[in-house]
Amino acid sequence: MELNSLQDIAEAMVTPGKGILAADESTPTCTKRFESISVESTSESRNAYRDMLFTAKGMEEYISGVIMFDETLRQSTVDGALLFPEHLSALKIVPGIKVDMGAKALANSPDEKITDGLDGLRDRLIEYYGMGARFAKWRAVITIGEHIPTHYCIATNAHALARYAALCQEQGIVPIVEPEILMDGTHTIEESYDLTIETLHTVFYELASQGVQLDGMVLKPNMVLSGYDCATQASVEQVASMTVDCFMNTVPAAVPGVAFLSGGQSNENATAHLNSMNKILGNHSPWNLTYSYGRALQAPSLNAWRGKEENVPVAQDAFYKRAKLNSLATKGDYSSDME
Repeated sequence: MELNSLQDIAEAMVTPGKGILAADESTPTCTKRFESISVESTSESRNAYRDMLFTAKGMEEYISGVIMFDETLRQSTVDGALLFPEHLSALKIVPGIKVDMGAKALANSPDEKITDGLDGLRDRLIEYYGMGARFAKWRAVITIGEHIPTHYCIATNAHALARYAALCQEQGIVPIVEPEILMDGTHTIEESYDLTIETLHTVFYELASQGVQLDGMVLKPNMVLSGYDCATQASVEQVASMTVDCFMNTVPAAVPGVAFLSGGQSNENATAHLNSMNKILGNHSPWNLTYSYGRALQAPSLNAWRGKEENVPVAQDAFYKRAKLNSLATKGDYSSDME
């Protein structure tokens, strides 16, 4: 795969009709997922699960990149033939790595979070590049609640995102910039819209301040949604319309692609929302609108797999179907009767 520049890598990551598989669950998160299917979480079982996903026949038709956790980047296909980054690269899928160290309590505002991981990041990026990673991911978490988020929280997370992005580009690695406003809470879609606008304005101000090349990055944002516990849940059409409007007012056209996170949405809703947005924009979008889903791509295959080797073919079929449906959504060609 000839990827000679940040722009080449970013464009490959947002290839029309394809999206990014987020398979970067930390060990505690993976353990929680495995508990739901009564599978013990060990290095071997996690390797077998990722192998099931990464060796699914035809996944390269709909998957442009895979975000991995540090452990996964160092693992190999179950047959022992290839390290995962080599296996994915052979399929023309870009290998990526999660580099943040998680969200911790923000000083002087304990109900808010700041993401750790800048210390030693340059050295880790050098190592990851040598292992085949060509993009990275860093997630900032913004919570809506009583008197929060504060501008302090938004500004410090945006500054950290930009520092991370600049360090990535220095090492020839494309940064996925992920500012996530959580769905947890009773907030309305209008509140989500206003705070997403403020957050994205602040993030792009910091990216510009720190010299980040916008055509050599990918944005991974939340959609504009009602809070989980909001009494009035927005329709698919309202989510799509307000999200498109929000991004047209905040995201520069130089950014090659917007790869949405699913953020706890159901598999079907995540696909339907993406589809509706692409229907609105048609061929007039300044960026490719696609997906970078974790659970919304993996959940059916995880439930089908259940840790058993004999279940691998049906689990891979479930993953392939979910990826195909989301690919159709990037073109506005999905409908719920395809489920």
